[in-house]
Amino acid sequence: MAEAYQAVAFQFTVTPDGIDLRMSHEALKQIYLSGVHSWKRKFIRFKNGIITGVFPASPSSWFIVLVGVMSTMYAKIDPSLGLIAKINRTLDTTGYMSNQTQNIVSGILFGTGLWVTLIVTMRYSLKMLLSYHGWIFAEHGKLSSGTKIWMTLVKLFSGRKPMLYSFQSSLPRLPVPAVKDTVNRYLESVRPLMDDEEFRRMEGLAKDFAFNLGPRLQWYLKLKSWWATNYVSDWWEEYVYLRGRGPIMVNSNYFAMDFLYLSPTTMQAARAGNAIHATLLYRKKLDRQEIKPILLMGSTVPLCSAQWERMFNTSRIPGEESDTLQHVKDSKHIVVYHKGRYFKVWLYHDGRLLKPREIEQQMQRILDDGSEPQAGEEKLAALTAGDRVPWAKARRAYFSNGKNKQSLDAIEKAAFFVTLDDVERGYTKEDPVKSLDAYAKSLIHGKCYDRWFDKSFTLIIFKNGRMGLNAEHSWADAPIVGHLWENVMATDYLELGYSEDGHCKGDTNQNIPVPTKLQWEIPEECQEMVERSLSTAVALADDVDFSSFYFDTFGKGLIKKAKTSPDAFVQLALQLAHYRDMGKFSLTYEASMTRLFREGRTETVRSCTVESCNFVRSMEDPTESNENKLKLFRLASAKHQHLYRLAMTGSGIDRHLFCLYVVSKYLAVDSPFLKEVLSEPWRLSTSQTPQQHIDLKKNPEMLSCGGGFGPVADDGYGVSYIILDENSIHFHVSSKISCSKTDSHRFGKNIAKAMVDIMRLFNFGKNCNK
Repeated sequence: MAEAYQAVAFQFTVTPDGIDLRMSHEALKQIYLSGVHSWKRKFIRFKNGIITGVFPASPSSWFIVLVGVMSTMYAKIDPSLGLIAKINRTLDTTGYMSNQTQNIVSGILFGTGLWVTLIVTMRYSLKMLLSYHGWIFAEHGKLSSGTKIWMTLVKLFSGRKPMLYSFQSSLPRLPVPAVKDTVNRYLESVRPLMDDEEFRRMEGLAKDFAFNLGPRLQWYLKLKSWWATNYVSDWWEEYVYLRGRGPIMVNSNYFAMDFLYLSPTTMQAARAGNAIHATLLYRKKLDRQEIKPILLMGSTVPLCSAQWERMFNTSRIPGEESDTLQHVKDSKHIVVYHKGRYFKVWLYHDGRLLKPREIEQQMQRILDDGSEPQAGEEKLAALTAGDRVPWAKARRAYFSNGKNKQSLDAIEKAAFFVTLDDVERGYTKEDPVKSLDAYAKSLIHGKCYDRWFDKSFTLIIFKNGRMGLNAEHSWADAPIVGHLWENVMATDYLELGYSEDGHCKGDTNQNIPVPTKLQWEIPEECQEMVERSLSTAVALADDVDFSSFYFDTFGKGLIKKAKTSPDAFVQLALQLAHYRDMGKFSLTYEASMTRLFREGRTETVRSCTVESCNFVRSMEDPTESNENKLKLFRLASAKHQHLYRLAMTGSGIDRHLFCLYVVSKYLAVDSPFLKEVLSEPWRLSTSQTPQQHIDLKKNPEMLSCGGGFGPVADDGYGVSYIILDENSIHFHVSSKISCSKTDSHRFGKNIAKAMVDIMRLFNFGKNCNK
């Protein structure tokens, strides 16, 4: 039987005739193939390391330079201005080489030095070119002659066929803005949120900081920016994410949804087979750096790819004061959760990746397994959903040795985590509102014990074949996970496909060992800690209100026809909707990226501006003419786009002030200004999920729902949206049920109405009156 597969290479018994060795040829074969697979990966990584290391040149260019140098030498021309002769004289003192050998070695050494110099020069030139960001402030669709020349030079120095990490050493460092500039921008951002007296008080604090303590803190920050690759990212990861002691479920983790209408198969095991295989194909491309770097401006300007490095084989490890991220170079297994049991599933057999049908077979074996969970096993993952300190203490006390340590290592060192859910989720025509809301809540928290929230991501496959993703936030931001997710969905549907009966294509393989159940010995004291963590998590989950809805009255097509940025349009609609919902303006967070710089992550765009407030007031004033409303809309939209561009180019407000605050804590000095700024609540937190890979013009049926996150403030809203195609946008709105002032469904209706009301200003007729 397949399950009787021998896991050892040989066995022996002692007989009267001596020792009898019984070799297991199958086991030896698997060991050999596993070794071959490992060495192949090492070689590919070594080769890619060389290619990336010499970028923007190529390894073959070294040979070309050497041929050129040697050719000029044999033509009696000295290309080195005497350097080759000096190298020759130095070699001559050794006495080990003939004159001809000395000439060859001298030429090789000079040629190699010239080649390295050219690489350094090209790389530095590219870095200087990429430090220019004037192009981003140019009017959309209009490029000056200078910008066109700049683009040509960037492409010239960017080499041929760059790999994922090729541009990393050529990206500029994130600049540190001047303190006075940041303070002035901050005051401008809070002006519409404060009355005159409050603003004068804040202005006094801000100016005192800018002239006294600010320059001192700035000096240390400048010093860090010269020494570190990025002056923000490490502190942001540590203090915003890893040092948070509250639950990461809902508060930090976010989710991604499946296709909206499309259901490739209703078979849970089959969907898992294709999805897991597609994810592993993506990992294979990532290991080989075959994923193309993201390029802006007509495939010219590269974005930082550093966040891809910890996508797989990564887990967040709890600590009492701070968590850490554990990343292993390779992992050959995943861990699957189903009905309270954990299974370890190997991903390779015969030295190759399991095929989709073979993975489906493994998932079906798990689904058919009727064994009961061990004591304390079913709800164990609730430890990852509750407060961090109890989880850290439990890990140290009960998971540091024996079976528990081995099983926990299997989870934490897995490529990723998979949940075969026992409920059905996804969009249904019968009840589109409730079905999408339940789908979102299931992805962001589930039962609070059926997702391993510490893994870089958990792939969730529901009973009806729909799927989704729950991602831990500290290692990367949503666009990185979104890139993976779109590739997985596209590979699943367009490349792998399913047979007519809903199974994965291909054949089963009974020789593959069955999944292994992880073994646990969880004492009652630990089970009590699990129950307490679960109680904390359930209270948090039950308090989350979600409204996930598909807006198809219009999309980016009509917005672009109005000659407006789609993102600015949506943000102004959110401001109008929020004012109608709450009767006031609130500090608004929109996530922008700083990946134009090395190791850049995010920056905040403060979307509530003087201009946006003037526009919103005009929309609520029945005496205001449409002409003036439209004028104020244009001003607010232009302001928003300008702020977004400033954030992208390193001139944002909040990351600079955050780092100054961290420095003040290290120096043990108190700043009333920084303390007040960093304690201000974001009552409206927003983020756009970019559509990166799926082409909806070619495959309109592949509409996805994007993803979302929980509310940032207890009395505020979290809003995520994805601008899908020319005619639709999907919104995810979250809030707390315990807050009497907020209601996600009410706010969702206000968003939809605000979108339509703004579009009516442009007099496009029926397009915005569906």
